[in-house]
Amino acid sequence: MPPPHATSARPRSTRHARRPQSHRIARGIALGVTALLAFGVTGAATAYSRLQGNIKSADVNSLLGSNRPKAPDPSDPSAGKPINILLMGSDVRSGANAKIGGKADGMRSDTTIVLHLSADRSRADLVSIPRDTLVDIPACKRSNGTTSNAEKGQFNAAFSIGSESGQVSDAAACAIKTVETNTNLFISEYVVIDFAGFTKMVDALGGIPICVPNDMTSPKAGLNVKAGQQTLGGSTALAFARARTGTGVGDGSDTNRLGRQQQLLAAMVRQVQSKNLLTDAPALLQFLNAATSSITASPNLASIRNMTGLAFGMRGTRSENITFMTIPFAPAVSDPNRVEMTGAADAIWGNIAADKPIVKPTAAAPPPAKTPTAGATTPAKPAAPVPTETKKPGKDAITANDVTAVCG
Repeated sequence: MPPPHATSARPRSTRHARRPQSHRIARGIALGVTALLAFGVTGAATAYSRLQGNIKSADVNSLLGSNRPKAPDPSDPSAGKPINILLMGSDVRSGANAKIGGKADGMRSDTTIVLHLSADRSRADLVSIPRDTLVDIPACKRSNGTTSNAEKGQFNAAFSIGSESGQVSDAAACAIKTVETNTNLFISEYVVIDFAGFTKMVDALGGIPICVPNDMTSPKAGLNVKAGQQTLGGSTALAFARARTGTGVGDGSDTNRLGRQQQLLAAMVRQVQSKNLLTDAPALLQFLNAATSSITASPNLASIRNMTGLAFGMRGTRSENITFMTIPFAPAVSDPNRVEMTGAADAIWGNIAADKPIVKPTAAAPPPAKTPTAGATTPAKPAAPVPTETKKPGKDAITANDVTAVCG
């Protein structure tokens, strides 16, 4: 049964990043792709062809129909236009994924996040939708000509319903249609990543350094980590993100692990930024090969050229403007073992549709105390610590600054 509160617990930062890193991260990723393509005429062409060929892509617009929320106006005078990307983690259990999660039929959506990039690229909002959320699942068309029946069900069932054709893109299309039906948001793009792809990306980075708050054991997920600063390899990082049952992992609900997943994403971004990939061509190629072979994406995101352009566009995004939250929810009236979005969710989706921040920004923290002047006998009194509640942009959200904690 989900916890009786509106949102899941969030990892708290014990130390803020000393300076915004996200623009350096985005620029580094974009430059990394550029550097790869500059290896040489023959080498660049071979590498580009290999990486582009890795990405599986499918246009799902024909499956979504014409009755969709209004798309952002491309004539908007602001620079660029807002983009909503549906990020989906699939726990498909065939092939290499069966060795990780155990063999099972069908496809399921393990994690779903709506990523909103503002039109001026100054802000990124990431909103998690709990898989146990009861929603209206519309009739979904599949590429094999079949169509499902509309029903009321658990949110992650939409992905499974679409996947009955055996196509990941059909699964993504049904998930997109379900999100649009229940949020009135237009989803511009999508990305699906599976178990094996995620573990390869983490291993290509040499693992992800992260602060584990307490000992965690989950036999079902294959997790066994000790409290403290740890570097998680691919399989352990996946288990850290997926664990629901066991010791030290929470109350067993899906909503409880969402904070861990967001913490892991932030740590992964930090690791990408810290690795000197631009001067290590083999390491760069290994990471990009793992990354591009990990996903199924909409055509725009499946283009390396387009991804590079998007990364450059995000290079000025400051870490305090990257916000994570779980959509407000409560135990479902019809089924206490499931959850449903509350009225507060409508405001969140409305802000995203209008390209507004999902939460109000907080006032800046007070400046640190001045250093004592020469000859002073009494050291200046340090500034009082900022209360936790004022560090967050809103009651139910945290920024990238809040998830960059290290132990100590």
